[in-house]
Amino acid sequence: MNNLIKKLLNKETIIYVIFGVLTTVVDFYAFGFLHYDLSLNEVIANTIAWAAAVLFAFITNKLFVFNSKSFERKELIKEFISFVAGRIVTLVLTDIFLIFAGFINMHMMFAKALISVVVIILNYIFSKLFVFNKKTTGGKTNE
Repeated sequence: MNNLIKKLLNKETIIYVIFGVLTTVVDFYAFGFLHYDLSLNEVIANTIAWAAAVLFAFITNKLFVFNSKSFERKELIKEFISFVAGRIVTLVLTDIFLIFAGFINMHMMFAKALISVVVIILNYIFSKLFVFNKKTTGGKTNE
C-alpha cells in the first residue's frame, strides 16, 4: 500500500492535479458564464467551455506536466490531435451525464463537479499512455 501511494504521489501527478484544478476552473467559469449568464443550453455551454479548457490543458500538460519539449510541427500536431481525441471521449461522457442530470433536475454545477472527478482521472490516463508517452519516434525521444 505504501509503495502504491509513493507511486501515485510523484512530481508528475502532483503537477497534473494542480493544472487539472486550474483547467477545471477555466471549464467551470466558462460553463457558468455561458449557461447561467448567456442562457445557453447545458450541452452547448459545456462544449464551448470544454474547448477553452482543452486548449489550456494541452499547453500546460505539454510544457509543465509531461515535459514534452518537441516543437517540431509534425510532433506537435500528432500530440495535439491525440490529446483532443482523448478529451473528446471525456466530453461525450460529460455531455451524457449532464443530459441525465437535467432529466433528474440536478444542479448543473453540482453535476459537473461530480463528473469532473472521473474526467480528470481518465484524462490523465489518456495523456500519460497515448499522448505524452515519451516513446521514441523516428529515432528521437519526446523529451
